[in-house]
Amino acid sequence: MTEVLLTVGTRKGLFLGRRRGGSWEFEGPHFNAQAVYSVAIDTRHSPAPRLLVGGDSAHWGPSVFHSDDLGRSWVEPKQPAVKFPEFTGTSLERVWQLRPAGPEAPGVVYAGTEPAALFRSQDGGESFELVRPLWEHPTRSRWVPGGGGEGLHTIVTDPRDARALTVAVSTAGVFRTQDGGASWAPANKGVAAVFLPDPNPEFGQCVHKVAQDPTDPDRLYLQNHWGVYRSDNAGEQWTDIGAGLPSTFGFATATHPRRGGTAYVFPITADSDRVPADNKCRVFRTEDAGKNWEPLSAGLPQEAHYGTVLRDALCTDDADPAGVYFGNRNGEVYASADDGDSWRLLASHLPDVLCARAAVIG
Repeated sequence: MTEVLLTVGTRKGLFLGRRRGGSWEFEGPHFNAQAVYSVAIDTRHSPAPRLLVGGDSAHWGPSVFHSDDLGRSWVEPKQPAVKFPEFTGTSLERVWQLRPAGPEAPGVVYAGTEPAALFRSQDGGESFELVRPLWEHPTRSRWVPGGGGEGLHTIVTDPRDARALTVAVSTAGVFRTQDGGASWAPANKGVAAVFLPDPNPEFGQCVHKVAQDPTDPDRLYLQNHWGVYRSDNAGEQWTDIGAGLPSTFGFATATHPRRGGTAYVFPITADSDRVPADNKCRVFRTEDAGKNWEPLSAGLPQEAHYGTVLRDALCTDDADPAGVYFGNRNGEVYASADDGDSWRLLASHLPDVLCARAAVIG
């Protein structure tokens, strides 16, 4: 029987859902009263996946926890897992992203933080080291925080090459390394920054999320602060694919785990009106790499809806057919077990949903 684990990080703790067959069970919260901005499910770990959680306690500050028994127990390292070195003159405000690398880099886990920085772990996420060349990038002094802060919120690895990595920062844009992090180059050509005097800068775009195509690692999808884009060459050039969407503003994007050219977004009305486009609860899907988009709403609320989906609150699992999930700021979690064709409400009245991750675990 296929078993799926769904992790839901909220403003006040982590909730875990497990699907056995067609039945879901939820439990939590773990990390009661902590804001959980980042979760990862490391399926390379055995015999059970390793869960990694970036918690943010108002009293104790941010930390990274892990569990090797599906949340029955949690370990917090004696020394902070993610800590800025003294020479930086700064301290950790938040862990925005936790991303296990693929089989090309066993044991490697990346963390993206605020202030915007990349950290690398070689022991499965128990300790991390700052990637200094990105922290010391010559453009860094001109990075400007976005409305949600200056966070490195997206990390994309390359299954063909452990030395290739793509990251996104709000509001500095996309940066890419091909030499294991020794050097970094902006990768924003074609992405507009409508809020700047020069709308086409080398860096400074407010990128909200980047997702990788499952069959072509060089194909990336990008949700911008106004604009939905695709790159077919690992970020060297971006093409606008927003035609056909009710709005090109949004936060989240995700890709199908197996079907090339298939991606999902959740359009928001505007930066000044952050509710679902047309006040309708709809995920939009493309199956031809952005040439066409279709609304997916079967089983979702049909009345006027105001639940905003944040950048990490839309995800897919690796089941067949694929599960697609999203949570919103109303505290609702919805799931599709058929690639997005139909939906059901899994949970409601949760705290503000900040992130979601899902994977087949059995």
